[in-house]
Amino acid sequence: MKKLLACLVVVLAACALAAPAPAAAEAKVTELTFSIFFPPTHAQAKAAEGWAREVEKRTNGAVKITTFPGGTLTKAPDVYDGVVQGISDIGNSCFAYTRGRFPIMAAVDLPMGYSNGMVASQVANAFAEGDAKSELSDVKVLYVHAHGPGLLHTLKPVRTLEDLKGMKIRATGLSAKVVEALGAVPVAMPQPETYGALKKGVVEGTFGPIEVLKGWNQAEVVKYTTDCTGVGYTTAMFVVMNKAKWDSLSPEIQKILDEVSAEYVAVHGAAWDEADAEGRAHTLAQGNEIIELSAEENARWKAAVQPVIDDYIKNQENGKAYVEGVRALIEMNSAK
Repeated sequence: MKKLLACLVVVLAACALAAPAPAAAEAKVTELTFSIFFPPTHAQAKAAEGWAREVEKRTNGAVKITTFPGGTLTKAPDVYDGVVQGISDIGNSCFAYTRGRFPIMAAVDLPMGYSNGMVASQVANAFAEGDAKSELSDVKVLYVHAHGPGLLHTLKPVRTLEDLKGMKIRATGLSAKVVEALGAVPVAMPQPETYGALKKGVVEGTFGPIEVLKGWNQAEVVKYTTDCTGVGYTTAMFVVMNKAKWDSLSPEIQKILDEVSAEYVAVHGAAWDEADAEGRAHTLAQGNEIIELSAEENARWKAAVQPVIDDYIKNQENGKAYVEGVRALIEMNSAK
């Protein structure tokens, strides 16, 4: 019996040595949701998707981001509050969709002569990291970008200020004041609703970058674009994260998110400029007309909207400093 027990002990010990070690506990994966207001086929939705995939790649899969383009998780005007409330972990939309909520960031949207989307994106992101940081403290700002110069797209031709007078024009945020200053009637409306409103004649035109003619299919319903670069406004767009979720991440993952985000300001800026070029080509291919204003008429439009800038300076605390700051950023980034 003793010999039998001894043999059993030896056999069990040998089995224990031969058995594989318990599998190491799988590394915890942080799963995040990302609400994007752009439709999935839009160049900016693809850029945002690229940001998400790059974060996953650089964290070696420790972060997984599920994207919800087209406002399927939170609608465009609700994206920011959706992030604050934790409905989504990350969100992308326009500051202007909640008019009056971000008075400092509104300085970026003033008609100050943006030449392209790259400049506008660099300016918007730098301003958000600097002067506007205080009003964005309820979220973690990952990055900000902005479209190229907003132009006028209409159902009937607009060649002069007189042609525009009294027309109902879709606009958001400060661009609504631009519309009013030009003598038209602003109608507040987020971009996803604009196509239908134009098709039904609820509005007679819209202000936006020329990319909307392809990216939002608006070349199907508008026939004319007035290239009014003298007003040159933009619309700043945020990519922000729920603050509690950000605080729960490890310093290593936070660092990666910051690095990827810093790189993607230029990615979005380049995407805006490429999309503008495609929008211009697309509308011309549809047989639509692009109306080039004369230097004299452009000057008239620019003079007409100057009171919008003056009004911001007068009514916003530190407004003059914010306007000067934006102008300095435009000059610096235009020279690059």
